[in-house]
Amino acid sequence: MPASSPRASYAGDFDSKRTLADLDRQTLCQLGREYLLIGHLQDRVGLPLVMQQLGEDAYLQFAIDEWMGASPIYSQRMQRALHFEGSDVGTVFKNLQLDIGAPPQFMDFQFRLDGPEYGEFWLPHCGALLDVEPFGERKVKTMCHDIEDPTFDATAAATNPRMKMRAIHRPPRNPAGRYPHCRWSVFIDDASAPYAQHENVVVVGQSRLASIGIELPEESREAGGWDDYSGPFDPGFQLEDLSQRALVCVAQEVAVQTHLLARAFMLCAAQRSDDATARELGRRQWIGAAAIAALRVRRALQVEGDGIDAIAKVFQLHPHFQPRSYIDFSIEVTGDATARIAIGECAALQERDSYSWFATLGPEAHPALDAIAGAVNPRARCHPVAEPGGACLAWDVVVDPSCEPMQDPMELRLGRISRGVDFELMQRRPLRH
Repeated sequence: MPASSPRASYAGDFDSKRTLADLDRQTLCQLGREYLLIGHLQDRVGLPLVMQQLGEDAYLQFAIDEWMGASPIYSQRMQRALHFEGSDVGTVFKNLQLDIGAPPQFMDFQFRLDGPEYGEFWLPHCGALLDVEPFGERKVKTMCHDIEDPTFDATAAATNPRMKMRAIHRPPRNPAGRYPHCRWSVFIDDASAPYAQHENVVVVGQSRLASIGIELPEESREAGGWDDYSGPFDPGFQLEDLSQRALVCVAQEVAVQTHLLARAFMLCAAQRSDDATARELGRRQWIGAAAIAALRVRRALQVEGDGIDAIAKVFQLHPHFQPRSYIDFSIEVTGDATARIAIGECAALQERDSYSWFATLGPEAHPALDAIAGAVNPRARCHPVAEPGGACLAWDVVVDPSCEPMQDPMELRLGRISRGVDFELMQRRPLRH
């Protein structure tokens, strides 16, 4: 069971200059877990929208193609970032410990590594299964068979094209309540043909996002922890094992994972319909995902109150505006009830296609921004403004007591079907010295 411990917080005044690199290890561990779960939950918004608009067949293929188009790219990025590139089973297990597809605790992956060529993992708790079981056995088979078979192999093959993941047992649970929820073997099959990655890996990989660098401090600003994950695979790995600098790295790489998955999602929409449909589905996915992220960041970091400082703190640490090397985002408090959001010229606004959430931004109000502000104060709105000679895009966040309180967006209500929206993440062990 998780051990109780003091929780990180964003106490004190809002500081417009604060970045991830200014946060202590405790806060970064909490935020890192949140970022992993938040990235996982964006599909809880996007895929129901696909089913509504394009039908159940499209839902199944989306769920497969978007993960196959994104996960090989971000798996290799994380390997490079934390210096654990390899071709063995332990490398894949390290990836799974830092993957939005396997957020700690909600998808409670446990591991046993027998050697470089064989290991097993199992899930004592699978939040995704508990979300889908109430909808019947057919839905369970869709997720645990039709979707997982190709996507698990794509993740494994990013490390070794002859690596396989095969179920030892998996849902539907028989007998009912079977525990652990599933168990898988991971092995290298030298006799098999090399795995051919999905064609969308090439398309997503051509984005500026896929190769964007991240900004890191020269050294940790707090003692303790590993500077990378180059050492042996640790089945009990927690973010608390990492140094402050490494945690800054992980948080930004997880944000990249989120954006790569959204990009693959919108690409799938364009391939099955057109760019206008992709833009609309992406815009609506962002509304729900942005609201979920705001709610979770605010609660996890114990951001107090509902005034303009609280809103500014949530925007500042919201994962959708990370990494700053990709999106030049800033927010400053400008009055007792106002703040200014600005996005400068940056890679996020310079992609060669429209397959990103940022492509839905323009010189007008955007419901995703309102959803973030509204998650803190339902009377807050983001009004577009012109900023001469400054940012490409800007909005004033205004808390107006006379404004009608905003209701939860429909896209947030879709996401709330998942228990993950309110799932409480905990620290399981102390920081490593």
